[in-house]
Amino acid sequence: MRSFTGAHFFIAEVLYSVDIYRIAFIGHREIYGQYRLENKIENIIREKLHSKEYVELYVGRNGDFDISVASATKRAQEALGHHNSSLVLLQPYPMKDDPYYEKFYDEIWYPVDSKTHPKAAITKRNQWMIDNADLLVAYVELDRKGGAMTTLKYAEKKGVEIINLAIEEE
Repeated sequence: MRSFTGAHFFIAEVLYSVDIYRIAFIGHREIYGQYRLENKIENIIREKLHSKEYVELYVGRNGDFDISVASATKRAQEALGHHNSSLVLLQPYPMKDDPYYEKFYDEIWYPVDSKTHPKAAITKRNQWMIDNADLLVAYVELDRKGGAMTTLKYAEKKGVEIINLAIEEE
């Protein structure tokens, strides 16, 4: 487990000659029909694993969409290998289940300053994801409010490429 407060990471130092493509994933805590989304998510991940030298996949653990992303990523890694990707669980702060998660995720990072109030930590973590992403894959219904919508708007403001799977379904 690593704690980061800046944009310089050990992984980047080790792989300094590798072009790292970063994908952030955000979505609603509750989604219906999440399993139908997993194939779409897995196809996006497979395409990036084929076309990019190295891919970091940033995901939280805050609901249905995050669990679907983790499952789809693991299937893609099993099919294509782990040599050019890392499934990174981004936690807003250390949690009691982190030792369990270490067995499933390739890495666990804490990108939020430990002095951040817990109520603000998820928002700060989501902003960090966007600030460090080349692509945002989202499942955000445009008529719903909440953290996922706030993060989507932040990504739009930052000019990050966005694939919103909720819009593609309409």
